Amino acid sequence: MLPKALARHCPDAPGSAPVLQHPPAVPGGPTGEFLTVGLSSVKRKRGNYLLETLKSIFSQSTQEELEGMVVVVHLADPDSAWNTQVVMDITARFTPHLLRGQLLVIHAPPECYPPLEGLKRNYNDAEDRVRFRSKQNVDYAYLLSFAANLSSYYLMIEDDVECSKSFFTAIRKAVASQEGSYWVMLEFSKLGYIGKLYHSSDLPQLAQFLLLFYQEMPCDWLLGHFRLLLTQKKVIRFKPSLFQHMGLYSSFQGTVNQLKDDDFEADSLDLPDNPPAVMFTDMDTFEAYLPSKAYSTMPEYFWGKAPAAGSHFTIVFHQPARISRLQVHTGSKERHSDYLRAGAVELGSQRQGNGKGCALYTHVGAFEKGHFEWRGLENSTAAAAECVRILVTESQSEWLIIRSISIWTTPNS
Repeated sequence: MLPKALARHCPDAPGSAPVLQHPPAVPGGPTGEFLTVGLSSVKRKRGNYLLETLKSIFSQSTQEELEGMVVVVHLADPDSAWNTQVVMDITARFTPHLLRGQLLVIHAPPECYPPLEGLKRNYNDAEDRVRFRSKQNVDYAYLLSFAANLSSYYLMIEDDVECSKSFFTAIRKAVASQEGSYWVMLEFSKLGYIGKLYHSSDLPQLAQFLLLFYQEMPCDWLLGHFRLLLTQKKVIRFKPSLFQHMGLYSSFQGTVNQLKDDDFEADSLDLPDNPPAVMFTDMDTFEAYLPSKAYSTMPEYFWGKAPAAGSHFTIVFHQPARISRLQVHTGSKERHSDYLRAGAVELGSQRQGNGKGCALYTHVGAFEKGHFEWRGLENSTAAAAECVRILVTESQSEWLIIRSISIWTTPNS
């Protein structure tokens, strides 16, 4: 008999094409939260990281953050003895979270699954590999089905990850930065099915999509197709990454898996605010590497041709902003020479009538080796800034890449 902490979840699954039914609410569970964190777990031949992953989720979140979050674990192994033992382990370590409804554990039994034998061997994968990845797609489909009505947003992670401190707050800020824009999936890690955020309203479609193509390809490949089908053409990935793969052994045959996200920073959740603004420059822009791309959250950049002394890159805010921190990176790993040799950053006031700049600028600081960072600006400026200007102070023959402009603000008094 399964422990009380484990809920059996078996959507109607006739034949080989299950039809998912989404419960309006989870009995005894929370509703109306901002975020559901979902993960699926199976028995591994070597190593087990689920409990450490749950510990990271809860220990890296404040009590206030936990009040807006629910974690759903799908124990997807057909071994009922293993499921029972894991639930007992979870209960022993996370009883307070279970009692508060912050942690839910579910299980879809084997009879819920479509056929997992005689599947297509796409990509010349071995039969056991095809079976594993096909079952994993169904595991995730049932998890998504269950989570569809729990919160506004849904975050998928895997059962062997480390979380950045206060990842919840960083995600909330990232979502706010996308207000008014269309997106299907936001990414907070570049690895696999880790750190992928969805609108919960899209989960029923995504679950059905995974079921429909469960034997065609791995889940992380299907995600890209789903995003494109829902017309989000570009990847929207935030840096630094908020989740890191910590498992040494994979859940498939216990093989060594040393994948790491080199953009992960355990204590760096401080995503910039980048208040709404428009960008202008008098530099000759190369092709489609537009000024707005330097200010974007996506991994894009501005690229200008051989800037001359006096050339500028100007950000004009929609509303005045009190800036507390400002960071600019130029150049790139691929083009080391295309950085700003000599330049300065200025804050502007008295926005001009044409909206393309300010009449008065105050010097803040100079670039060093192509980079600029300044903190505590809110203490050195009497008024909120209306513009930020990057000024080229010496001509250079090399082109200029402005890779990222990051601005943090404090509320206007």
